[in-house]
Amino acid sequence: MKEEISNLVNDKIKDLNVFVEDAYISNQEGKKIFNIVLDSNETIDLNKITDASRIINEIMDKEENILKDIDELDIFSKEKGDN
Repeated sequence: MKEEISNLVNDKIKDLNVFVEDAYISNQEGKKIFNIVLDSNETIDLNKITDASRIINEIMDKEENILKDIDELDIFSKEKGDN
């Protein structure tokens, strides 16, 4: 799943210095959610997530075969810790 989504969106979001870290389906409160996790070599601020989300949403809207049974699309960044 991650590889398929990466192939679809990474070229379109590379100018934002973000990339797909993971992509998976989860079930929460009876909803089937498609999760796309973004990462970067730098801190990802809210503006980058918003810009990347717009780009990814446009791409995913055209990919009906991927989202056909999905109730919700969730795009978020990987958390960075002090580790």
